[in-house]
Formats: sequence, structure tokens, C-alpha cells
Amino acid sequence: MVNRVSARDTDWDGVRLHVVTGKGGTGKTTVAGALALALAAGGRKVLLVEVEGRQGIAQLFDCAPLPYEERRVAVAPDGGDVYALAIDTEEALIEYLEMFYNLKRAGKAMTRLGVVDFVTAIAPGLRDVILTGKTSEAVRRRDSSGAFVYDAVVMDAPPTGRITKFLNVNEEVSGLAKVGPIRNHADTVMRVVRSPETVVHFVTLLEEMPVQEAMDGVAELRQVGLPVGGVIVNMEHPPMLDEEALAAAGKGELDTDAIVRGLKAAGLEHDAETIAAGLAAEAADHARRTALQRREMERLRTLDRPRYVLPLLPDGMDLAGLYDLAQALRDQGAA
Repeated sequence: MVNRVSARDTDWDGVRLHVVTGKGGTGKTTVAGALALALAAGGRKVLLVEVEGRQGIAQLFDCAPLPYEERRVAVAPDGGDVYALAIDTEEALIEYLEMFYNLKRAGKAMTRLGVVDFVTAIAPGLRDVILTGKTSEAVRRRDSSGAFVYDAVVMDAPPTGRITKFLNVNEEVSGLAKVGPIRNHADTVMRVVRSPETVVHFVTLLEEMPVQEAMDGVAELRQVGLPVGGVIVNMEHPPMLDEEALAAAGKGELDTDAIVRGLKAAGLEHDAETIAAGLAAEAADHARRTALQRREMERLRTLDRPRYVLPLLPDGMDLAGLYDLAQALRDQGAA
């Protein structure tokens, strides 16, 4: 079911900023973490950025809540490091005021007075400029030798419904500032966001609403000229029956008598008929879900974007599972 394409077409090779979005509940943060691990494998250094203040990265990597500073949270397969940053809007605004207006003390006073909340409420575009600006700075940052500090940056971005507005900061601040530091900062952010080194990946489940939201999000990004990357299908349920059994189960035509005989042959003679009926019902549900997944995958193919499929982890998500997902991305050419 995986779409194999060349390295450049996958939008991974040469990309330095990977923005990960998706409908709530699709596992967006998990996929962002797995992608960061995959990109760091083999000795690279990757920064994973969180912009929603949920401390999802800390939970994912089973570490203490992240302060407003870049910290290593994982060692990638075959060497390499994943650093993480949970951007705090207030701290980032103070940093912004200090950088452009030399107003650090005033910024701290503003925080105490609640002016930060007031500013971001009346000018939400400014908040997005600050968040995306901090990320784009990490993308551009170089060390004393002139080399990039990070080989790649992965942003765990807002959900699909807000991603276009979040990234299109030039439009958002157009009525806020025509000239000056804010305008210049927004222009710098947009140069990074619109560059060939940036792509936006969509995470989805093979269900109607998440797929539709991903398709709508792709269309919106294309409409405003923002770069679309791959579609990452998360938590795919693998077929557990062969095609003949799936077809029979979907039509309610499984041979329950054969199931009963099999149960009795296995020594489960007590209430075998009831157990067989339950198994047949579960098989029917499985057949319907498999058919739904296939229909939704066909819809995703119409997007003409690379697709990557991550399996449902039978034991649930933990740190070991995160490394398994990273390996699955690498196996599919995503890093």
C-alpha cells in the first residue's frame, strides 16, 4: 500500500524544516517524534519543536516537562541526537522584545500585568509570528564554523484546521504592521516557510473525517502557495483474514458451522455455538473496517502526494514503539 517514489519527490531529502499537522486524535505528536528519530538516525542532529504548550513531547519521550530551552531527549538509531524545545509564548515574546526593541525588563513587567495575553488576543497573528519565528531561527542557525547547528527541524504544529493560517504569517500581520521589526520578522519567517527546504506533512487515520480534513488542508496550502509534503497514515489496522474470508465476513456469509467444528476440535466444546457467533460478528466488523481503510486510501491517492503507512502497535504506544515507528518511516524511504 506504500507509494514508492524518488528521494526528491518524497520531500525528505534536502528538507530542513518538516512541519507535521493532522486532525486531533490522529497521533500527530507521536508521528512528529518518530519522524525526528528517523531523521536523526545515523549521526545527525535534529530539533523537535512543540508550539501548543501541551508538553506532549515530554510525555512521548517519557521525560520531565521541558523548560523553555533546547534539551536532548533521545539518541537515535545508529547514533544521532534528538533535541526538543517546548516554546513558551510569554518567554518567546520577552525574547522577541529584547531582540528587536531591547525591552527585556518591560517584557517581564508586561507578563506580570497580563499584557502578553492582551496583545496575543487582539493580534493573534503576532503570536504565530513569534512561534514560527523561533522555529525558523533554529532552522537558520549556524555554529562558529558556519555549519548548520541542526541537520533538520521537526515542528509539531497546530491541527489541520489552523495550519494554513498559522504558517501564512505574512497575511496574518498585514494589517498589524506594514514596516518595522514585526514586518521584517514576518518576512524572514515566510522566506523559510516558502523555501524548497520546508514541507508540511499531514497525519491521518484511514477514516472518513481525518482523511477529508487532510485533503481539505492540502487544498488550502496549495491555494496559498505553501509547500505540501507527504501524507502519513497512522495506526493502520492490518488485514487478519485472507481475501476470500474478508469477502464472506463482509456479506455475513462465514461458515459458522465450520467455526464450531474447529472450536470443538480445539477442545472448546462448551458453548461453541455462542463463541462462533461472536467470532463471526467480530470478523464482520473487521471486514467492514478493512473495506473502509481501502476506500479511504484510494481517496488519499488522488492527492498525488507520497504516502507512508505506520501500523497500529498491538501493545500500545511507548518509547520502544516510537522507535519502531521511526524504523517504519526509514524503511519506507522517509529519511
